[in-house]
Amino acid sequence: MTTSPHPAAPTDATPCAHAHVAELREALDAFDGCVGVADLWGRDLAAVLSRGGRLLAAGNGGSAAQAQHLTAELVGRYRKDRAPFSAICLSSETSSLTAICNDYPAEELFARQVEAHGRPGDVLVLMSTSGRSPNLVAAAERGRRSGLQVWALTGPAPNPLADAATRACSVDARYTATVQELHLVALHLVCASFDRELEA
Repeated sequence: MTTSPHPAAPTDATPCAHAHVAELREALDAFDGCVGVADLWGRDLAAVLSRGGRLLAAGNGGSAAQAQHLTAELVGRYRKDRAPFSAICLSSETSSLTAICNDYPAEELFARQVEAHGRPGDVLVLMSTSGRSPNLVAAAERGRRSGLQVWALTGPAPNPLADAATRACSVDARYTATVQELHLVALHLVCASFDRELEA
């Protein structure tokens, strides 16, 4: 009996190379619902920020980097030159983060910042590939109590963060990396819609 030098990978193996791209293609085919949501968010965000409102954003890990990406696009620019708008990434406030974690329960990490910076009518964008991060769910609940619009980018629904948000874009994908990749697409759709509204 001969054995293959390359045994079959287990069904839960991390997809690599073409398999990774195939996962992305499959998830993209199911992404249509999020396209409309992201476009609407961009339009609504243009109205909020144009009248002096603010966007707050947060996430953990890779989602923290994407939250910072979003705020950078708004304070800087997406494609064309335009005025800067108020956007704060709560994940990047290192002194606040460490002070809050030192003095309060972990669930307060973002919620306390939301309470400090958010005003009624502002927008809070929260990103979580699982949709189950307690600190983001707490931030969503605090944001809604404070009168903010809470928008969630999550992985497959149902999940606690999508349930706690005002609106949600839940990516139906099996792998964290695929969810993060489509969250970035959603953020760029928001920015494109935002800029289009400003030009109208």
